[in-house]
Amino acid sequence: MDKASIRRFTVLIVAVINAVLNLVGYQTITDEFVNDLVAVFSCAWFIWAAWKNNYLGKKGQKQKKQLERAGLK
Repeated sequence: MDKASIRRFTVLIVAVINAVLNLVGYQTITDEFVNDLVAVFSCAWFIWAAWKNNYLGKKGQKQKKQLERAGLK
């Protein structure tokens, strides 16, 4: 297994343990923390998506010029 697979599997195991603990009555993570975490990840994801899907960087500017030369933009 590669490192990414091991990380995904570890997160899955932690999530399953957390779910089981919640089912039996132990709240391991507060709802406030979860909401804060979702807000931070959402913000980071939106910034990343905006950067990757627009022609903001040097690589993006080159791609835009290529598309314009080919008549596709």
